[in-house]
Amino acid sequence: MRILYFDGVSGASGDMILGALLDLGLSLDDLRAELAALRLDGYTLRAERVQRAGIAATRAIVEAQATSHQRTLSDIGTIIAASALPEPDRARIMTVFERLAEAEAEAHGVTPEEVHFHEVGAIDAIVDIAAVITGLRLLAIEKVYSAPLVLGRGIARGEHGELPAPAPGTLRLIERAGAPIAAGMGEPEFEALTPTGAALLTTLATFGRPAMRLLRTGYGAGGRDIAGRPNVLRAWLGETQAEPASTSPARLLLIECNIDDMNPEIYEWARERIVAAGAIDVWYAPVQMKKNRPGATLSALAPPEVEAAVANAFLRETSTLGVRVRDVWRHEAERKTFQFSSTLGEAQAKARVLPDGAVLATPEYDSCRALAEANGLPLIEVYRRLEPEAQAEAIRRFGAPIQG
Repeated sequence: MRILYFDGVSGASGDMILGALLDLGLSLDDLRAELAALRLDGYTLRAERVQRAGIAATRAIVEAQATSHQRTLSDIGTIIAASALPEPDRARIMTVFERLAEAEAEAHGVTPEEVHFHEVGAIDAIVDIAAVITGLRLLAIEKVYSAPLVLGRGIARGEHGELPAPAPGTLRLIERAGAPIAAGMGEPEFEALTPTGAALLTTLATFGRPAMRLLRTGYGAGGRDIAGRPNVLRAWLGETQAEPASTSPARLLLIECNIDDMNPEIYEWARERIVAAGAIDVWYAPVQMKKNRPGATLSALAPPEVEAAVANAFLRETSTLGVRVRDVWRHEAERKTFQFSSTLGEAQAKARVLPDGAVLATPEYDSCRALAEANGLPLIEVYRRLEPEAQAEAIRRFGAPIQG
């Protein structure tokens, strides 16, 4: 499994996170092509190589046209919903924005719907957040981790004047996530952790440094070069090695509830939010409930570290009054995703590596659908052609064929 660990010795911001991904090898051209799906005008995205206290790093720069217009959370939701980004990306982007709006609302004594994002800040934040989430997908990152957060101190300047650093909304995000904080290399005398950086890391990351095989490091630069302090966010790209399934089952939580009084149109919305909160699988099944009412059991599998976020998504997004949680154990095959050149065009596939080294591969649905549309073929025919090609590529990359 490909994982990413963020080490923010001088804090983190949206552009620093994006810069670190670009420094790891994320293609700026590919990213721009993906972000065209936002259908958002009035900005440019570029990157430049810089040095911060002698460390080479990549600075991501989003330049937006300044206007006096403001956007609300609802306005941003409309933009994201109308985009052509993949559905999981849209859900994760909106989860970040919802948490940011909720934290700002609590800090300033208003409702999330009343929080206004200044036009430049809104475009900047939309692009930063969408670019980071898209970049994680393009780099095939399956899980994100973070070191304790370095906050900074002093004065931060915002739309309404000066605020103490870290900003009140940033502290609310940390408080709501229960995220750890640390001084790092001495507490910096500036706003080290921005609200956008805090929203991204508290939503996407598990806090703690995992065991990994280190593949590459990247450095995302902050805007200032500070004498004696590396104003960078370091990202460690690594790979974990799954233990044989027969000896090391993974501990998960089964979180579920029964529902008999909710509009069925809401189930898909709730499923998206539960996945965005960290669940790795979500499903619902019909059940018969009291007074002969038809109902559904809504269930999710989730790692223990995201229990609170997933349970909160159940309570927030459905009509249930409570959820059940119990330990389960899952034997897992090692999973890998990869790009390959098929006879119909570029495609993505996933492979399962079994404990004996055998490999089974399957092309991804989104790739098959896109190739079916591009080549004017039935989807079933695209699967028929790509399955043996994906299998052959997976064996070449990862292991041996399955034994009969």
